[in-house]
Amino acid sequence: MGSCRASLWPSSRTLCTGIWTVVVAGLLLVAGALSLATSGMAVGPDEVLKDAALEKRARDISTGLRCVVCQNQSIDESDAPLAKDLRFHVRDRLKKGDSDEEVVAWIVERYGEFVLLRPPFALHTIALWLAPLLVLVGALYLGWMQVMRQPATAAAGPRKPLSEAERAKLEQLMDEGGAAGGADRERVRHDRDP
Repeated sequence: MGSCRASLWPSSRTLCTGIWTVVVAGLLLVAGALSLATSGMAVGPDEVLKDAALEKRARDISTGLRCVVCQNQSIDESDAPLAKDLRFHVRDRLKKGDSDEEVVAWIVERYGEFVLLRPPFALHTIALWLAPLLVLVGALYLGWMQVMRQPATAAAGPRKPLSEAERAKLEQLMDEGGAAGGADRERVRHDRDP
């Protein structure tokens, strides 16, 4: 019996494909569970502030700042060395007595607004905020145009059969078409004859 490829039974290929699908799905599930279990663990014990109120403020600020290395994680979730440095700066500024807004402003001053996971609604970010709405409106418009392009005859029902005069005119045009017209004429005769 051996491997899946050397099997003589036709149903065994389906069985092997199913087994490999289950194995791959299981591995993906385990990898996903591990990544979820480790997310949020980026802040090391040595980084945690002793003052619980300051630590909560630091966490709140960190979840709103983007890791410029990872780009889709906050610095609170990222294991990147730069994210660790940013978390240190956030906690250091809080220990020095800065307000949350001052800490964020200090980080933005050095890294730009890109570091904000929720950029402000301003003139220079208006395209970022309005892009999803514009895409939705564009998609609705294209869908409406597609519906409007449908021929009116499709809604009117089935086609009417050709009249005798129309059939005669069609036969004449097909006879004038030359050698290629013969095959077309046979197809038309076949289509119109019951």
